Amino acid sequence: MDMSQSDQILGRLMALHPKIIDLSLDRMHRILAALGNPERSIPPVIHIAGTNGKGSTQAMIRAGLEAGGARVHAYTSPHLAHFHERIRLAGNLIPEPDLAAVLEECEAANDGQPITFFEITTAAAFLAFSRSAADYTLLEVGLGGRLDATNVVDQPHLTVITPVSIDHTQYLGDTLPLIAGEKAGIIKPRIPVVVAPQQDEALRVIEARAKGLTAPIFAHGQHWMIQRDRDGMVYQDDHGLWDLPLPNLIGPHQVENAGTALAALRQLGATEAQARAAVTQAEWPARMQRLRHGPLVDLAGSAELWLDGGHNPAGGEALAATLSALPPRPTHLICGMLNTKDIAGYLRPLAAHTASLTAIDIPGEPNTLPASTTAVEARGVGIDSSTADDAAQAIGAIIARDPGARILICGSLYLAGRVLRENG
Repeated sequence: MDMSQSDQILGRLMALHPKIIDLSLDRMHRILAALGNPERSIPPVIHIAGTNGKGSTQAMIRAGLEAGGARVHAYTSPHLAHFHERIRLAGNLIPEPDLAAVLEECEAANDGQPITFFEITTAAAFLAFSRSAADYTLLEVGLGGRLDATNVVDQPHLTVITPVSIDHTQYLGDTLPLIAGEKAGIIKPRIPVVVAPQQDEALRVIEARAKGLTAPIFAHGQHWMIQRDRDGMVYQDDHGLWDLPLPNLIGPHQVENAGTALAALRQLGATEAQARAAVTQAEWPARMQRLRHGPLVDLAGSAELWLDGGHNPAGGEALAATLSALPPRPTHLICGMLNTKDIAGYLRPLAAHTASLTAIDIPGEPNTLPASTTAVEARGVGIDSSTADDAAQAIGAIIARDPGARILICGSLYLAGRVLRENG
């Protein structure tokens, strides 16, 4: 795929606003009006917000819907290797000519006015979705919910809120109820909302919002349940029980994500066969992904090489639970993070499962946390740490002292994307 034209346009769009994040819906309403309000003409929307698990949940919902023959648009962020990953048209990544065309149209409609990169590219996604036939549109919130650029759809078909935890406090507030209030901003009057397992403080806020808008709520623990059962899992709600295999996405937390996806599919009238496809056929890279081919894998030799994009304390806890469930093997982290993250909160749960950490900068990322700072923070939570120039150098140093190691590259989706590009 020749992406030179869209890359050039995306480069211009990055310069339209001095901030990467500036939460507001005013600029979205302006550009969408100039485009003829394409968000009003897209297939029925399943709108997904939350702190963790949005992407995995979306991937499972999509797998279930597609197994039933539905054509599904999907919007997610950030991308890993290429921008095209953010926009799927009826199941396929948006073709380069289509992407370049909608980006250029949005650039012209914006006419040089201030707008963030996420806002104008979200408008481009709406434009693409409105021009391609499908049965559903899966719309993942970028940040928060209430003021997120995706929250311009007045009447979604269904809303979904995945687990809410502390993250992005500089934008969403520094308490769990404040953050939950922002996430709950996607709930719409009389539109059903599926709610994942939540801490009590968050659930109370979400329930109050739903009640105030007369939105039917389908919450974990009240209206649906999911639990492991030997080598599988059981989903149950008022409509009955599904006895299913464990998710193909790795990690104990994926059972909860599967439950949320299954509850959403139940609201959409899915069959048990679709439920089974949802948990066995979903694909979602950089979420505890085992890398099996490529130059970095070749460099690792007999060592296992894994990749995960989790980046907040809840992500660290989920990753720790995943590592504890894997066969015992010395685990060495290669970690790069953004300077906006709670690095100690992320690393603390991992300390008991980690033999060492090699800190690196995220290549090409202006907001990377310096590797030296990451190493200091790792030592502060009890992890033996050092630094390296890049992932390849870190892998080489690890296998020199522990050839049979498990190596996990982690800390940021931006780092995961760079690794996937480097690994080919």
